[in-house]
Amino acid sequence: MKFIHLLLCSVFTFFVLYGPQPILPLLAKSYQLTSAEAGLLMTATMLPLAIAPLLYGYLLLRINSLSLLKLALLLLAMSCALFPLAQTFQQLLIIRFLQGLLLPAALTAMTSYIGEHYRYSYLSKAVTSYILSTIAGGFLGRVVSASISEYTYWQVYFYLLAMVLLFLSLSLANAKVRDFVGQRAVPASLKENLYKVTKGSTLYVYSAVFGMFFCFTALLNYLPFILQNDYHFTSSKDIGLVYSGYLLGACFSLLSTRLQHLANGKTNLLVITFAIYALSIGSLFSIQFVLFFIGFTVFCAAMFIIHASASALLNQVSRAPSSLTNGIYVSFYYCGGTLGSFLPGLIYQHYGKNAFLLTLLIVCIISGGLVTHFKRLQIN
Repeated sequence: MKFIHLLLCSVFTFFVLYGPQPILPLLAKSYQLTSAEAGLLMTATMLPLAIAPLLYGYLLLRINSLSLLKLALLLLAMSCALFPLAQTFQQLLIIRFLQGLLLPAALTAMTSYIGEHYRYSYLSKAVTSYILSTIAGGFLGRVVSASISEYTYWQVYFYLLAMVLLFLSLSLANAKVRDFVGQRAVPASLKENLYKVTKGSTLYVYSAVFGMFFCFTALLNYLPFILQNDYHFTSSKDIGLVYSGYLLGACFSLLSTRLQHLANGKTNLLVITFAIYALSIGSLFSIQFVLFFIGFTVFCAAMFIIHASASALLNQVSRAPSSLTNGIYVSFYYCGGTLGSFLPGLIYQHYGKNAFLLTLLIVCIISGGLVTHFKRLQIN
């Protein structure tokens, strides 16, 4: 399989995850929902993402990654075609939950394929390209969804996405892949590995990652409602374009390695970046949209730097196998996203923007405190 093909699969997989986000106000209007209820459409998808990567990691010991990817893309295509046909909100939630079960299958299969087929310097380049494809998918999925909804109907996005995913799945049918089943090392018991992962001070970093993505998901999930209610945006396309701050911020993640050298280590960079993360949340209280957008861009940049640095740090200090270290990382990451996609929405719905942002600021400060405590333990 050509690598560009894999990257396209990655991009459109993230279209499934994040496409509904900018049109949550439209879905809320169509199905007569509150903002918090609409946010459940992201919660339903992120909940399985918090658990499933570990299970799929074990499943890939028995089947090859390409077979899993083909099946996952086919089922995702079917789910996207069914999404606009849902008559009730409960049906939408069921479909989004099923997508949440399928998405980690596709993502785990792709990362497994990269790990098995690329070595040495090529592996580093492949991983970097894959990460960039996930960022591109997250950004383009939001913008394309919002733009299509502005000029046609929101349902059109899901029908088009279903066709693209079906094409990608069918195009993998004749792809040749080396079969690594039977060649992979059988892991130790899950209980033993979990003990290795959580032993020592690494749990503080995992918990900080939970808080980081809690804040990030909360803001991006309820950003359309904030733009409509507090900054008087009326166009889905304009709301989608605000997510360009996400893309601009993501570009800073490419500087993570250099910033680690400047900060004299990953831990120092995490402490500094969490402080910037908190300051950026503080800037979002502004009633001036320009200041809000600048703060949002800095917020996204800080998140991506924390994401890259924390992952690298945990892989460096963890005593568990890398597959489980990363699996636990993803679980904490999406557990934070699951709660962040719903609980802050209740606060926003009942108490407004300032109370919503204050909640995020408190979580961010606590997360930064956990990283600072981790640093002290490392010194001692």
